[in-house]
Amino acid sequence: MLQDTPTEVALTPTDQGQGMRQEIRKYLPGQPMEETVLNYRSLGRGVLFCDTGAFSQGAIQWSPVSEFGAELGLIHGQERLRLAQVFQRQPQISTLTLIREHLQGSAPTQRPPLSVDQLVGTWIGQATTVFPDLQPEQTMTSQLVVQRPGGNGPKGPAVDHRLQQTLTFGQSPPIQTAARPQGNILQFDQGEQPVTLLLLPDGASATFPTAIQPGKPFFLEVGWLIAPNQRQRLIRTYNAQGTWVSLTLVIEQKQT
Repeated sequence: MLQDTPTEVALTPTDQGQGMRQEIRKYLPGQPMEETVLNYRSLGRGVLFCDTGAFSQGAIQWSPVSEFGAELGLIHGQERLRLAQVFQRQPQISTLTLIREHLQGSAPTQRPPLSVDQLVGTWIGQATTVFPDLQPEQTMTSQLVVQRPGGNGPKGPAVDHRLQQTLTFGQSPPIQTAARPQGNILQFDQGEQPVTLLLLPDGASATFPTAIQPGKPFFLEVGWLIAPNQRQRLIRTYNAQGTWVSLTLVIEQKQT
C-alpha cells in the first residue's frame, strides 16, 4: 500500500438537471485539502452505466505506447466501491486505486479483506452486458465454481494448493482455469492471456492481465463480496485489436 487518503465526492445537478457539477476533495494527512471541480453536460465515449448504477469509464483503445486504464464502479444500497486500474505505457499494471464510499449520514458496512475461503463454492447469477455502440443489452445466466481439488496419491490424500475455477455464461462452453494462491495474489497462468487476481480490503478483488499481449483479447474486472453469499462483478472487455467492446455486470449468489 502506497497511500490511504480520505476523500469526499459531491454530485450536484445543474441547469434544471441538464448538467452536473462534481466536486472531488482529498484530505491528505498534514497537507491542505485538494479540491477538483468538474462541470459537464454529457458523458464521454468511454463511459457506460448499468441499470443498477454500476458504471465504467476509461480508455476505448489500448496501445502499447499510450497510458491506458479504466475505472469500474459498483453500488449497493448507500455504499459504492470503485477501482481504478492504470497501465503507464507498459504491459504490466502500474497502479491500483481502491475507493470505498458511503453516502453522507450513513454508516459503512465493515467487511473483512477478501479471502480464498470466501470464494470457494458454487455461485449462480445473472450477467447483463451493455455495449458502447448502443446495441441492445444481453442478459444470460452465469455459473462460477471455485474449488480446491483433492485426491489420493500412493501415500494417502494428496495436498493440492491450487484453486480451480470453472466459469459458464449461458450456453457457452465452460472456461476452466487454475491458480496457486500466493498471499493475497491468485495467478492464473493458463490460456493465451495470463491473469492476476488480487484479494483486497472490504471484500473487493481486482482482476487484470498479468501482462497485456498485443493481438489477444483481455478484460479488466472488479469484484465485491457484499455479504458471505452475495457478490457483484463488473467486467470491461477488450477485443484482440485492443478495442473496448462491452461492459458486463454479474450479480451472483453462493449456493449452500
